[in-house]
Amino acid sequence: MNILIATTEAVPFCKTGGLADVCGALPVELARLGHNVALIMPAFRQIHDSDMAITDTGVELEIPIGTKMVRGNFLRSRLPESDVPVYFVQQDHYYNRPELYRERGRDYNDNSERFVYFCRAALEANRLLDLSADLIHCNDWTTGLIPAYLKIEYAGLPGYDQMASLYTIHNLAYQGNFWHWDMLLTGLDWKYFNWRQLEFYGNLSFMKTGLVFADALSTVSPRYSEEIQSAPLGCGLEGVLYHRRDALTGIVNGADYREWNPATDEHIAHNYDADSVHEVKSACKAALQKELGLPQQNDAPLLAIIGRLAEQKGFDLVASVIQDWVQTSPAQWVILGTGEPEYHELLSRLAERHPGKVAVRLEFSNPLAHRIQAGADVLLMPSRYEPCGLNQLYALKYGTVPIVRATGGLSDTIANATDEALASGTATGFAFREYSALALSETLSRACEVYNNPELWHQLMQHGMRQDWSWANSAAEYSRLYKSTIARIRQRVFS
Repeated sequence: MNILIATTEAVPFCKTGGLADVCGALPVELARLGHNVALIMPAFRQIHDSDMAITDTGVELEIPIGTKMVRGNFLRSRLPESDVPVYFVQQDHYYNRPELYRERGRDYNDNSERFVYFCRAALEANRLLDLSADLIHCNDWTTGLIPAYLKIEYAGLPGYDQMASLYTIHNLAYQGNFWHWDMLLTGLDWKYFNWRQLEFYGNLSFMKTGLVFADALSTVSPRYSEEIQSAPLGCGLEGVLYHRRDALTGIVNGADYREWNPATDEHIAHNYDADSVHEVKSACKAALQKELGLPQQNDAPLLAIIGRLAEQKGFDLVASVIQDWVQTSPAQWVILGTGEPEYHELLSRLAERHPGKVAVRLEFSNPLAHRIQAGADVLLMPSRYEPCGLNQLYALKYGTVPIVRATGGLSDTIANATDEALASGTATGFAFREYSALALSETLSRACEVYNNPELWHQLMQHGMRQDWSWANSAAEYSRLYKSTIARIRQRVFS
């Protein structure tokens, strides 16, 4: 199959979240399965920060935006350690900016126009670059108009008449909703601006458009695919998703073990695997404690948080719990990430008052994230909602036991350490359901009890490390979904 993946992020070119990890790893695994895969994405300024060579294809394009024609061209690179081509839509007025979507905390006011252009350019790439795609795989709101253009403007055109579309929801909360007059920018007939298609509470919705027009839908975990069919996680689109539930599939994201593997990780103090974790991980812990200025105490559990410091990630619960725990527990805390100012202030204050128990780095450092995964005993992910999550998968591989709230992909990937699961050796972490500080604190206490039983804790670490959450499994599921979607569209075309 010839697969074209439309995205705005892919490692190593640009990243703001998990979408970049998915689109940097999934295509490589699909290529290993024998598919011809290509990526198409905007030529953001950040793409030039990667070590990958980027060249000009010499292919130009002209896209209608409202009443004007906007010129652009295509650049080309490839994904690391592969022959998967990456094509970039170069249009400097739209994409040569300091950030991808927003600046100084505010969205760019022409985001609608910028991504109308990209959606049209992604489809034009199929013709101009001779990609012959059987299916275009769209990701999140920035690509939401592609399935509509394919069904409306490209219907019946050679090279497009049999092309199928898959639309993947990575986070339904980000919908790309714009004022209704932006319909003029799309070039689509006003008749499509209705409550069944492009209109969403009086606005033009890129996300809703993708959900309505795509031939197949997917999300990044089975549990999340169920959760978004009702409020509150449906974010107002639960009716659309319930109506299209037969077209909706949940596929858990994979972990890229080329980068996240303690046996080969160049960022950590000592390499180890499931057989040597018991002897070596304590050395990684000591190295991390030294780096962060924490006392090197192996008997005190080291609790880690990596990521966005926001309420969606459960940080309102963490903020409540950590203030009690630094007073009453010997546990140490390490937090890496950035987010809401109130949490920056709280954490900075705690680190200043409790330098032997709290280490905070208000930044994002990929090398330090690796060292935290290798050195910490526990990773906390008490999310209010979590479509999939990747850090818990990395934690499993590094023998760092996850504590998660049982929602979305966290529920799908972590087996709760009940007494029965611990006895049978099937547990991989700790999970709680009620979204409350008390539930988080009780689960932390439970984890610390098991931590004080070295034999049981070692068993828990090893079982997590031997899980296989690689992209190979997820790619095989996507491959089956592509095949069935293409077959269904071709049956419809020829019937």
